[in-house]
Amino acid sequence: MDIKLSDRFTYGRLLRFVWPSISMMIFTSFYIVVDGFFVSNFVGKEALAGVNFIYPFLQIVGCLGFLVGSGGGAIVAITLGQGKSEKANEIFSLFVYFSLALGLILTGIGYALLRPVAVWMGAEGEMLHDALTYGRWFLFSMPMFILEHEFESFNSTAEKPKLGLVFTLSAGMTNIVLDAILVGLLGLGIDGAAAATAFCQIVGGLAPLIYYSRPNSSLLRLGRARWDGRAVLRCFTNGSSELMSNISMSLVGMLYNLRLLRLAGEDGVAAYGAVMYVNMVFIAVFIGYSIGASPLIGYHYGAGDNGELRSLLKKSLVILGVTQITMFILGETLAEGVARIFVGYDAELVDMTRHGFRLYSTMFLFSGYAIFGSAFFTALGDGLTSALISGLRTMVFEALSVLLLPLALGLDGIWLSAPLAELLSVVLSASFLVGKRKKYGYF
Repeated sequence: MDIKLSDRFTYGRLLRFVWPSISMMIFTSFYIVVDGFFVSNFVGKEALAGVNFIYPFLQIVGCLGFLVGSGGGAIVAITLGQGKSEKANEIFSLFVYFSLALGLILTGIGYALLRPVAVWMGAEGEMLHDALTYGRWFLFSMPMFILEHEFESFNSTAEKPKLGLVFTLSAGMTNIVLDAILVGLLGLGIDGAAAATAFCQIVGGLAPLIYYSRPNSSLLRLGRARWDGRAVLRCFTNGSSELMSNISMSLVGMLYNLRLLRLAGEDGVAAYGAVMYVNMVFIAVFIGYSIGASPLIGYHYGAGDNGELRSLLKKSLVILGVTQITMFILGETLAEGVARIFVGYDAELVDMTRHGFRLYSTMFLFSGYAIFGSAFFTALGDGLTSALISGLRTMVFEALSVLLLPLALGLDGIWLSAPLAELLSVVLSASFLVGKRKKYGYF
């Protein structure tokens, strides 16, 4: 039996509803990890450094998908909770069409800025070549990349989280198979890895676009849309936290690369790349949970059901707490294996990656609460609070940490920057949850 947004949620029912979103995000991250594996082992550590160097910039260009998915998804869920299904579909259609058009514009801007940004960041020689090659292929599929991440949120809102997992699996298998053929068998190097990524994103964005354009059994369908400037403004305001989070995380990622390039050279950037690939999989669990739970929170808030809203928050905090401890233990246990999988051909790089990941993995004790704290307020339509949490988390806490901690701790300060920032973010999120409990009625 399908689980409805309007249901009452036990722990079991809640986990069954969010599990497809978690699986979807894990698999999305996993096929990016496979990309890194093929690049590192079949092309070399210089190519791995080049891809990792340019990826934060590409994420900035594509962050529109996260903004519309989270901000727009919450608005659509609240509208459905108010019993206005026709209006919800109009808004959903408007958001998809608008983001697709804006995505084409952002692609052109990305092409124009790609080389200047890479050179400004310090890329040169072979690393610059690899960064530009990967970036150009990625930008080719940017509009579909935006839609892919947008639909990750809309699939749950449409009560079709399992279908979203099917879309993600299809895209992921496209990437893995093409990586094996283009990089592993044909030896096309960075061009092959980049082409595999581009075509998987086309599959990931085009498949849900076709599904929602046709008659379907979900709550949502693409159809006629009227311009609604107020709805777009609400979407951008409400999703500003995810926009800010992705932009600031990407900017901080650039800052990490710049600091590592100065402290440890290209090896430092390559080690950080390996750590980030695995970090994506771990963090995907928390992001997937937040994506899956957000429509439930938005729906019951829109319906004025404070009791169920309170229950969802309490259950979420318990589930995330247990998951954080599990992730930390896994991080400490798998550090050696992670290093050998990605950079096993270089003993010195293995040591650096293993040590860095063990320090970095302490962030998993706090990151679930930090991510969910921001997503919770987005689901309630409180974009300002969500933006404050996500903005301070990255642009202030993490940026200052990566600038200041290395002055005292050297390279270890780089690896400990994220854990310190996440701890401070949890304290901030808790203060907002306590301070706004009466306004939203969840305590």
